[in-house]
Amino acid sequence: MTDTDWDERFASGEYPPAPEPSPVLRAYEPSLPGGRALDIATGTGRNAVFLADRGHDVDALDASGEGLRIVRERAAERGLADRIETIQGDVSTYGFPTEAYDLVTMSYFHTVDRFADLVESLAPGGYLFVEGHLRSAEPSPSGPSDDRYRFAANELLRAGLGLSVRYYDETTAERPGDRRRAAARLLARKSSGGRQSYPERPDPPDRWSGDETESNRANDATTADRDA
Repeated sequence: MTDTDWDERFASGEYPPAPEPSPVLRAYEPSLPGGRALDIATGTGRNAVFLADRGHDVDALDASGEGLRIVRERAAERGLADRIETIQGDVSTYGFPTEAYDLVTMSYFHTVDRFADLVESLAPGGYLFVEGHLRSAEPSPSGPSDDRYRFAANELLRAGLGLSVRYYDETTAERPGDRRRAAARLLARKSSGGRQSYPERPDPPDRWSGDETESNRANDATTADRDA
């Protein structure tokens, strides 16, 4: 699917204009460092607007100008316009700055080949949060039909092993309309050493299975896997 297609979908309202943030990110956010954040493939701002509302200064990156327009509108409605900077760019070629962000988030966008660059963009002590669709033996109506745009078992975990992993899961969640979604989620910190600080596990964990409703976007390794 092209960026023009996504501009049309965003403009038509086919894609939810105000999706909820990731439940895992929402649960852990109080224990994460403040400062500057980057939300990759932001769409209509599922994570970006949430983080700005929590006091982060957010760069919201997406290839769709229409999606970014909606992000700006949502931010303005909430009095957050000064906390979100929208950036139109292709994740496959975007030049991520080095050690610039205290938090980097990416939800349902498959781009394993840029993972090392995401890590490099984290400041020391910064956190990376990534979630995406999983390949599953059971039918999974949500997400891309091509397994190339889904994580294999433990693939996301292995990608994050250069960081200090704080949370990881691979689960299947029931969703409205008898739809199921298999997803992997990683929260990891750019730190080293045998003694570190660890956030408390949020409670209750069952809130994490109530994922947001979003459209699916998956054509190649640089397009997002947003769910409907």
